[in-house]
Amino acid sequence: LKINIFVCVRLCHSGVRFRWNESRKRGAMDMTSEIDDLFIIGGGINGCGIARDAAGRGLTVRLAEMNDLASATSSASTKLFHGGLRYLEYFEFRLVREALIEREILLKAMPHISWPMRFVLPYHKDMRFESQTPTSRLLARLMPWMAGRRPQWLIRLGLFLYDHLGGRETLPGTSVVDLRKGPEGAALHRKFSKAYEYSDCWVEDSRLVALNARDAAERGAVILPRHKVVTANRDNGIWKISTQTRDGQTHHHQARILINAAGPWVSDVIGQKIGQNSKGGVRLVRGSHIVTKRLYDHEKCYFFQGEDGRICFAIPYEQDFTLIGTTDKDHRDPDTRPECSIEERDYMLAFVNNYFRAAVTAEDIVWSYSGLRPLYDDGAQSASAATRDYTLILEGDWDAPLLNIFGGKITTYRRLAESALEKIAEFTKSARGPWTAGVALPGGDFEVGDVDRLIASLAADYPFLTPKWATRLIRAYGRNAWAILAGAQTSEDLGHDFGATLTEAEVRWLMKHEFAQTAEDVVWRRSKLGLRLGPSQIAALDAWIQSAATQMAAE
Repeated sequence: LKINIFVCVRLCHSGVRFRWNESRKRGAMDMTSEIDDLFIIGGGINGCGIARDAAGRGLTVRLAEMNDLASATSSASTKLFHGGLRYLEYFEFRLVREALIEREILLKAMPHISWPMRFVLPYHKDMRFESQTPTSRLLARLMPWMAGRRPQWLIRLGLFLYDHLGGRETLPGTSVVDLRKGPEGAALHRKFSKAYEYSDCWVEDSRLVALNARDAAERGAVILPRHKVVTANRDNGIWKISTQTRDGQTHHHQARILINAAGPWVSDVIGQKIGQNSKGGVRLVRGSHIVTKRLYDHEKCYFFQGEDGRICFAIPYEQDFTLIGTTDKDHRDPDTRPECSIEERDYMLAFVNNYFRAAVTAEDIVWSYSGLRPLYDDGAQSASAATRDYTLILEGDWDAPLLNIFGGKITTYRRLAESALEKIAEFTKSARGPWTAGVALPGGDFEVGDVDRLIASLAADYPFLTPKWATRLIRAYGRNAWAILAGAQTSEDLGHDFGATLTEAEVRWLMKHEFAQTAEDVVWRRSKLGLRLGPSQIAALDAWIQSAATQMAAE
């Protein structure tokens, strides 16, 4: 009884409107009489970013996602806010500059889920270009004696551009590292004596999506996870959209503008749901990653260059692991679940073993994941060469416009959202102007350098928290961690303990505020606690969530 009363008081204490329940109840009704300004298909970072921006401009917004939020591409990235150093070799200067500018804007808006990291780029004379890059073709003509090798001066030039293209303010610039003396070289083969060190940022990708969706809902948007769009048709200047839930219920919606941000399914939506030809195409590129036990004893990342010209990252992950990736493989069918193949796994192992002194084997792998990048099909010869820039195609005029979103990278999602709203501005003249630059996501209203102070403050206010527990909560929720724990004197006050520091209080918060509906949502997308929980623990959590959801629906 004490726990139930405490949980009720704590949730009421948070002071945040429970838009998830509101969205669910509104989504359960037939909406044919209500006409929204925008209907967005797709609950990845592009769809949720557009929903947040549009709702903040005063537009009425409804978003439908056929699965959980961030259930595809947006939870399967390398989890970096970065300009894309390698894209300079493709002369993608506009994309890199925009991404570098955004990197610092986003870091300041979400210092709980994004933070600066230093990247160590070891140098060796045998490093080579990927053969199809514009830079490699140019140097082959001008300096044929290089035989495809990537010269040291070119790396320095690239890093100079990377430091200065985006007007860097917060992050430190490039430096040279002596690998024979520092900890950065301890884990590497002795042939690597020199490295360059530069800055980029980490981001918790799936949490970024959930927080954008939550903020959109707080600003009035209706977010409908697990609502699959089955048809979308124009009717007298209005879009009529039908969605279907997992239990087979069909709901109807109306909107003046339809935005197709379906990611890997963008072409399927155009051809199968809307029933028209598209002016653009999508190229599906599979990117796979492996997660191993922790491979080295410092907090910096490695940027490895291969003899085939490709690159691979090794990144500290979830305090006790190392993330390795990624690959680029063409993938035909978005409905075929992407998985890390044995070939890709062995490729990444061989790649990092060219650098790490202690052999990394398949036995060291604790998890792997793979996602599809829905890139704009620009006709590139290889998957690696396909552009990472976004393309927005507006079809139709005042007779129910359709905006199709192709490509994009997680770092530029906010600018993509602004560009999308610029595209449809003539149809939304009552909307307010751009506003998202510098506006914090939920829980992120503190300075970039204050994370350690917040962790210490949370641990002081709740002494039962272990250091890793306090760190995890701040890194996931920022200032909202206090709302989750409000009033607790002991860990028992937080309700059921599901293991790995996951408690009933946190799960209820995720269900109320972040649209979580299953254990998989909680342990793989709102967190990565699936790395620490066993199958029986996850099954017990799922059973508890389904029971709690039934109770919450009746309230």
